[in-house]
Amino acid sequence: MNASTTFTASVTEPTPDIAVLDDPLEQQRFTRWSTGSDGRRVAESTLRLSGMYCAACAGIIEQALAGVDGVSAATVSASGQRAAVSWDPQRTRPSQLVTAVRRAGYDAAPDAAAPARELRRAEGRKALWRLFVAAFCMMQVMMLATPSYVAGPGELEPDLAQLLNWSSWVLSLPVLLFSAAPFFTGMWHSLRSRRIGMDVPVAIGIAVTFIASTGATFDPGGIFGHEVYFDSMTMFVSFLLAARYLELHARQRAAQALESALDSMPQQATRLLDDGRTEQVSVLRLTPGERVRVALGQAFPADGRLLDGRTRVDEALLTGESKPVPKLPGDSLVAGSVNLGAPVTMQVQRVGADTRHEAIVALMREAMSQRPSMARVADRLAGPFLWLVLGLAGAAAAVWSVIDPSRALWVAVSVLIVTCPCALALAVPAALVAAAGGLARRGVLVQRLDALESMAQIDRLFIDKTGTLTTQSLRLEQQRVLRANADLPTQEAALAVAASLAAWSRHPLSAALNAAGAAPAPWGWTQVEEVPGHGLDGRDAQGMAWRLGARDWACAISRLAPPTDESPEAAAQTWLCAENGGCACFGFEEALREGADEAMCALREQGYQLSLLSGDSPDRAQRLARQLGLHKAVGGATPQGKLDEVAAAQQRGERVAMVGDGVNDAPVLARADVSMAMGQGALVARAQADAVLVGNRPMDIVQVLRVSRRTMRIVRQNLVWALLYNVACVPLALLGLLPPWAAGLGMATSSVVVILNALRAAR
Repeated sequence: MNASTTFTASVTEPTPDIAVLDDPLEQQRFTRWSTGSDGRRVAESTLRLSGMYCAACAGIIEQALAGVDGVSAATVSASGQRAAVSWDPQRTRPSQLVTAVRRAGYDAAPDAAAPARELRRAEGRKALWRLFVAAFCMMQVMMLATPSYVAGPGELEPDLAQLLNWSSWVLSLPVLLFSAAPFFTGMWHSLRSRRIGMDVPVAIGIAVTFIASTGATFDPGGIFGHEVYFDSMTMFVSFLLAARYLELHARQRAAQALESALDSMPQQATRLLDDGRTEQVSVLRLTPGERVRVALGQAFPADGRLLDGRTRVDEALLTGESKPVPKLPGDSLVAGSVNLGAPVTMQVQRVGADTRHEAIVALMREAMSQRPSMARVADRLAGPFLWLVLGLAGAAAAVWSVIDPSRALWVAVSVLIVTCPCALALAVPAALVAAAGGLARRGVLVQRLDALESMAQIDRLFIDKTGTLTTQSLRLEQQRVLRANADLPTQEAALAVAASLAAWSRHPLSAALNAAGAAPAPWGWTQVEEVPGHGLDGRDAQGMAWRLGARDWACAISRLAPPTDESPEAAAQTWLCAENGGCACFGFEEALREGADEAMCALREQGYQLSLLSGDSPDRAQRLARQLGLHKAVGGATPQGKLDEVAAAQQRGERVAMVGDGVNDAPVLARADVSMAMGQGALVARAQADAVLVGNRPMDIVQVLRVSRRTMRIVRQNLVWALLYNVACVPLALLGLLPPWAAGLGMATSSVVVILNALRAAR
């Protein structure tokens, strides 16, 4: 019977504690739904895993999940300790997925805040207990072994030495049976799945050391001699557990951004009924259009708009911006943001997976579930490397059995221990996951961990203008009365009329007029009509016809030629004209995003070539490029034109990054070597991007590129350290100059150095 059939047979009946996962409402917390190519529904669930110690564990879990009937794909990230599983709801259930993981010797829970946090705490407590027992027993064994090291020839009585060895044997049992259990469990899982993992040489080294030392304890004249190494064994286990505990702590720190985002979502909401009463309901039961009351200090349960009250909102977990944002009636609210000002009432617009909060969490889950390409290369090399380790250990034992049979066993054990490639396996994923977690806490979501490597090699940066360097909104910059009369005597009067008529439209220029500070007068508008592509047409209380919109169309109402004394060119213009000949012009400019100047200056100083791509007129594109100090500007660019610019740069051998936000930026985002999208941009643009700047801050571009370069430096440092360690220590072990305790200390120290160095990427 093969492994897959074994797993399939073992997951038919889920245990009661996980049967609740099959509730469709509960599945919304950790499952996304899509439609396959055949039109059938496909579920994509994310599970948080525990009990993993190396890359081979990922393969074992993937094999177990793939053996479940109805699972079409399963990807396990050893560094992120998460599994992404696609399954057919007609053939399997989430409880069967968790059962399959448990049958494989590991544990899993839905990747939602509460169960994931509890799983993490349980794993941390168990790892700490194993480390405590190993360290405590190690200190006692070291104390018992000290007399044999410091005593001179004949100073230690044989019966006392035997008593000390027996005591050391007793104290080593808890280390072997409890603390070292994960190594033997990992070895068993690897051998059962016909894979070789890093636990195999470690477990063999521990077992051989204990067996040989036991033989030397109870039969000093036997084949194992009289030397015991219980102190080396307990020290090796303690140091290795300490390194793994630090690795576990690093992974959990990287996952805190995701779990904090999940924790920010309330589990219940106060729904307002039509008769004025309130009721507490699950947030999963909310529907668009309902009204919800949010108390001070609570998080908003859904995306929506503010109905009553004024408040300030903390959106730090979503955007990385710690400064509270003021909110007025009519403003949009984002699920997961915290109400800091006063109790308010909101209207629900989007719930569940449709909210911006859940979209961000989904991006983070996807990124944490990936296995980077550099890590996949390390995984492929791990198997041959471990076979080489076993071969070296066997060859060393054979050679030393001829040179000095009493040392052959211990030389083989030292080789097994010192060559364990834990540091090499952790070098890449630990740094990339730490960097992604650090960026997430600052409002930058890395959707593809491989992108960090690509970002570190960028030569040229192409940047979209509207929505990226400038905001989507316009501001009133110019206003002139070109033909004054009794109805349009001054600029202030013209702005009042324009703002009053603009209140009938939701066009961006109308919104800019209303935001200009003029209080709309009660003009008593009638017969107001919005003509697509032209503007607004209406009559005031006296029956006078007015138009607000495009130049030629608005001026045509007076049957007079448009005034020749026009305002200078602006990003956009709108004209206000009356039937009696009055005419005024308003010019609007895009507002630069906060920090755009500083970001472009920092990128120039770092040596990047900066190019502006815009669909606006070449003059406006050139003007903005000069203002920001960009090297090149391309105006009037179509989506194909943007693609051509990026392709031309790539043909010149340049590594290209693209930053954009609109639907028309999606093709060029996909073509660039690496891409970034603004968080408030179009969904298709965010889907094509390698990183999403949730906070919409240009300075985040600088941060991402800086972190990527630092992360790759850390990766190279880790790889060099791991290789130098093996190059230096393996010959010493083969020559018999490295006892088992020193080999264990060196191997654990190398892993600790790699992990601590990787944590720097999160700063």
